[in-house]
Amino acid sequence: MSTATAFPIDLDAFQPLPLDPSSVTLTDEQRETLEANIQLCRDAIVFFTAVGGARGVGGHTGGAYDTVPEVMIAYSFMLHAKEGGQPGVVPIFFDEAGHRVATQYLMAALEGELDYERLLHYREFDAHLPGHPERNFTPGVKISSGRLGHMWPYANGVAMANPDSVVFLLGSDGSQMEGNDAEAARLAVSENLNIKLLVDDNDVTIAGHPSNYMKGYDVAATLQGHGLDVNTGKGEDLDDLYSRMCAAVTSEGPVALINKRPMAPGIEGIEGSTHGHDVIPTDAALTYLKGRGLDEAVAFLESVEKGPSQPKYRGSGDMGKNRSLFGKIVNELLDGMSEEDRVASVRVFDNDLEGSCGLDSIRKEHPEVFVRGGIMERGNFSAAAGFGYEEGKQGIYATFSAFLEMIISEVTMARMNYSNVLCHFSHSGCDQMADNSCHFGINSLFADGGIEELDEHHPTRLYFPADQHQLRSCLNKIFFDPGLRFLFSNRAPVPDLLDEDGNLIYGDGYEFVAGKDDVIREGTAGYVVSFGETVYRALDAVIGLKEEGLDVGLINKSTLNIYDEAMMAKLAKAPFVMVAEGYNVKTGLGSRFGSQLLKRGFTGKYDYIGVHREGSGGLWQQMGYQGLDPEGIARSVKELVG
Repeated sequence: MSTATAFPIDLDAFQPLPLDPSSVTLTDEQRETLEANIQLCRDAIVFFTAVGGARGVGGHTGGAYDTVPEVMIAYSFMLHAKEGGQPGVVPIFFDEAGHRVATQYLMAALEGELDYERLLHYREFDAHLPGHPERNFTPGVKISSGRLGHMWPYANGVAMANPDSVVFLLGSDGSQMEGNDAEAARLAVSENLNIKLLVDDNDVTIAGHPSNYMKGYDVAATLQGHGLDVNTGKGEDLDDLYSRMCAAVTSEGPVALINKRPMAPGIEGIEGSTHGHDVIPTDAALTYLKGRGLDEAVAFLESVEKGPSQPKYRGSGDMGKNRSLFGKIVNELLDGMSEEDRVASVRVFDNDLEGSCGLDSIRKEHPEVFVRGGIMERGNFSAAAGFGYEEGKQGIYATFSAFLEMIISEVTMARMNYSNVLCHFSHSGCDQMADNSCHFGINSLFADGGIEELDEHHPTRLYFPADQHQLRSCLNKIFFDPGLRFLFSNRAPVPDLLDEDGNLIYGDGYEFVAGKDDVIREGTAGYVVSFGETVYRALDAVIGLKEEGLDVGLINKSTLNIYDEAMMAKLAKAPFVMVAEGYNVKTGLGSRFGSQLLKRGFTGKYDYIGVHREGSGGLWQQMGYQGLDPEGIARSVKELVG
């Protein structure tokens, strides 16, 4: 974390304003104070999220910026309750959208739990300000929001535990697409829970505008259908918003306020745009801050430099972004089919992450097979499996690896129906995951939960290629295979693997064989077994260990759930084997690989390393924090060898 300097916006100008919700009209003085607080908070959010963007660690501006008016009013009700006023209010901003974490950090600072200057280090490595809020990790942050659309059921339980108080839940039209929100709505109504939803209905998700891609979807009508009292109004009309929130808070039972506004209202260049979801571009932030006359903030933002770059690694070549390459390779395969065959045999399901998973290129080149499925991972996976119910048909499905945990039941159902699905799970592991622990894709071997007998007839296969060339060969090989195929990639680009002479290991002439492990370097002292983004780091470590006189070898196990018997026989004779992986040490390859070695007569030393700590924020530094950089891998090898 860089050295802190003074926060260049005067947050001491914030004026705590207790408001009694039984008084439904603001006085001129109250309105003036509330408007000043709203403007101050919006200025601060634009500024410190833009600092994160300028440093290269990304972030999200629009969602937190949008909801400031309702947050400020809710906070005023909390202050009124804190002084003994009625009704009681649980003083926590439960939020279904973790990317609006700027709200949590700003409120923690305004309440004195977090130094203002800490906000300048938003999403930096080891700053304890990750891209999603984590309770007991950041001072003053009272919730871990988890993944999008997961908080309402949890907040229902909080409401049950606090029956005499109001519970506020910040929602959005995107988060409300998740299926567990429907379950939460039914419970809230049936139990008459005193929960108040503040839904930012800005008609923007990552991949587009729901009004365009999801015909028939209406947040207000959906919630009304579940039995909630629903009130729709303009989120930027402060007097109307205040009176509607007063009515909600002073009534019993669940109420949903649908607050319509464009994304990032008033910010030139991103208002109403899907780009408002992400971090505000530096030039747009500078225009905004200059327009607000915030000269010190402008000067600070103009002085921000990019954070430290990832180091170079021995044994590595050019970089490739496998998560984007996935869609381009699929396009090539689709190009080889007639349009009639494509439409009849392939359907591609996006989960509002098309740009992150490489599906945007498929939408552009082959819209005839593309489905914009919104933020509905469970239902979309089952739809993909249903499309692949018959022989010769397959669904293609993509989302973040962390979300694989959400669809395990649907995977079992697909497996038992002998469905054909090709799944691309990007953002695996923790590499470059500034969103931190809740977005770590580290439990992917959960997908390998089928019954062995069924697997013999209709296989489930897990593949994690180590570089762009192996990915291309792998995808070309498995595209038309039957069964469930899970293909993993990282958020971060990965370099090409090179042999001792500097040539591509997976260059011309290489052909991927499912279940076959590859020797990256031979060794007499023992072997490191790895896959995915950990291979090139392990290769650097192995090269260094060889230079120090420890002749360690390296194996790339790109098929995660098949044991290459020839390789297992080789490893069973090795003095030591260590698995190094970007997955959870409790559920990953290492937790099972040692047992398989024992079955094959292994008598050497064994250990495994992987993700075992809560994330640290930042980008490539996450791997070193887990002991998975070259230095950490080499250190673990030395400790194992003794």
